[in-house]
Amino acid sequence: MHVLLNRRQVIAALAATPLLSHAQGYPTRAVKLVVGAPPGGPSDFMARIFGDNVGPTLGQSFVVDNRPGASGTLAAENVLKSPADGYTLYVSGPSSIAVAPHLFPKLGYKPEKDFVPINMLGAGAFVIVCHPSLPVKSMAELIAYAKANPGKVTYGSGGNGSSGHLATELLSSLAGIKMLHVPYKGDGQAVNDLLAGQIQLMITAPNVPAAQVKAGRLRMLAVTTRERVPSLPDAPTVHESGLRDFEYLGWIATFAPAGTPQAVIEQLSAAWHKVRSTPAVRQKLEDLAMVAPDRLVSGEPLQAFLRAESARLGRVIRDAGIRVE
Repeated sequence: MHVLLNRRQVIAALAATPLLSHAQGYPTRAVKLVVGAPPGGPSDFMARIFGDNVGPTLGQSFVVDNRPGASGTLAAENVLKSPADGYTLYVSGPSSIAVAPHLFPKLGYKPEKDFVPINMLGAGAFVIVCHPSLPVKSMAELIAYAKANPGKVTYGSGGNGSSGHLATELLSSLAGIKMLHVPYKGDGQAVNDLLAGQIQLMITAPNVPAAQVKAGRLRMLAVTTRERVPSLPDAPTVHESGLRDFEYLGWIATFAPAGTPQAVIEQLSAAWHKVRSTPAVRQKLEDLAMVAPDRLVSGEPLQAFLRAESARLGRVIRDAGIRVE
């Protein structure tokens, strides 16, 4: 009788285990996606693609919380004040993860120590565009012209330490040229001055100058990925134009505070892997030229990429003497 009672207890415990596991499963309530930029920007848009598709997959709402300011560092610090339970996540590009540690010596966090990358949501090309008055029609001609006229080619960016600034400084370093940087408060202002001929060159996201390139008011010289962009099939890459070591990706990833359970990280990662291959999501990513290479989507390859990106951009910032007031 004693043995029979123990057997019943074991059977009851085994039967209850799946129910208990399900009751404690993740997520059981809404998940917040903190974005360190205002609505309408690339990080915001990618966060919404992630939340709108992963949320239904996991059976909970994923809500975007925009907290712009200080290159995303305020949002990053806000996330780190939340419990490491998977209910507050961070969506960011390079600015607060790979750039800020090299620009702000008193930064209140260390990205590699304090954040765990979950997924690369998107990674794609920037485009190199110039005003038609600049007498070049290819990257080879641009490099030759800049070498013959050191410091005379002016290029704009969305500000000191912005992706456009760092990409152009990296390009200049590898090509052995020197161009004059003119910082603006956002890419939109820079494009306006580029159209007016007040600056000559710019590296920016493909959608920013698209209409002006199509109208012939700006000239596209190249894209910054290793492979050509399907939506811009006639634009050569910098890589194939002669600078074979050059690649600069605009990327956006999701992060969780360090200490978040590994099972939660894996569940979020698996959900994104599932939805990113669906036709609807794939088309959105292709329209943005932000289809991340499979090799960078998650796990150790993603972590290795982020470490290398931080080291590379740190070198660019130091070598170019970039400072933020």
